[in-house]
Amino acid sequence: MKYAIVCAAGPIEEVVDLAEYDQEDTVYIGVDRGALYLLEKGIQPNEAVGDFDSVTEEQFKQINSNVEIIHRANEDKDETDTELAVQRALAYQPDYIILTGVTGGRLDHLQSALHLLYRMQAGNPKVKFKIHNTTNDIRVMLPGVRRVKKDSRFPYTSFFSFGPIVTGLTLTGFKYETVNERLEMGVTRFTSNETVADVCTISFREGICLMVRSSDS
Repeated sequence: MKYAIVCAAGPIEEVVDLAEYDQEDTVYIGVDRGALYLLEKGIQPNEAVGDFDSVTEEQFKQINSNVEIIHRANEDKDETDTELAVQRALAYQPDYIILTGVTGGRLDHLQSALHLLYRMQAGNPKVKFKIHNTTNDIRVMLPGVRRVKKDSRFPYTSFFSFGPIVTGLTLTGFKYETVNERLEMGVTRFTSNETVADVCTISFREGICLMVRSSDS
């Protein structure tokens, strides 16, 4: 599996430990101050993207001297810096795109990241996208069957409709299993389920489902 890591400029405490994704062909893209976060972690970014309004001129010089490919965007643009970085990540044809540093801080930035996750997943079904921070693993799922392994870091799993109504929702391997359920916008009944089996299965026929795996720590 080939990973592309997009590290944004949210609070550094929200940036996950990236060791689990560290492979020879893993691509790292820093978004604005996120490029500094990667450098501080001893990771050489393949690219840095953004208008760099969250760094000083001295910090930008540090990024410029350590990152070979820099895409400096105009501050007056339609796309967010994170969206520009995801577009660059897609160019590497990865199997997974992991967004980190996009949670915490401003709530509008979190909403922007969730909607970006939805649009990118819907438009690129062959690539798996997720948001990963120190206490959450967030994924947008398209209709079909998805299997997830039990992960002690994230004992709780919640499901929400993130678009059209989710129909035929079937959950196996969870504490609260379901068969052919209907999940609508605004419904909270599927919050805080728990994984029981080593491998759990999620399937549904229609709609877009947001899965949030969480820890209380």
